[in-house]
Amino acid sequence: MLLFDGVCNLCTGSVAFVLRHDRRKKFRFAALQSQAAGRLLEHCPVLPLERESVVLYQAGECYRESEAVLRLARALPWPWPALSALRIVPRAVRDAAYRIVARHRYRWFGRKSVCALSMGGHADRFLR
Repeated sequence: MLLFDGVCNLCTGSVAFVLRHDRRKKFRFAALQSQAAGRLLEHCPVLPLERESVVLYQAGECYRESEAVLRLARALPWPWPALSALRIVPRAVRDAAYRIVARHRYRWFGRKSVCALSMGGHADRFLR
């Protein structure tokens, strides 16, 4: 389950990317603003910082920031698992870079006025 900021253009674009490449339909999605995400986040020991982080909820574990992105990439078909090589970069450095993008994402990529709770043709993969 990938939890994402439903008003962020970068985030919803990333979800669209995963939908295109996740041929085996491994992932389901929920906007961080949704009730479904709220219920899942209750199981996460470390909550996302004010919706500035994607959260990957996998096998009862919560992953956020760069770790969530790299685990997500690893689960997609080739060539995306190659991004796992970025794990050689210390997590503190990866997460710092992630936070810079997260902090500026609305200014750089824009935002929607309405939360994206699903995407055309994929409503079955989104929890509300």
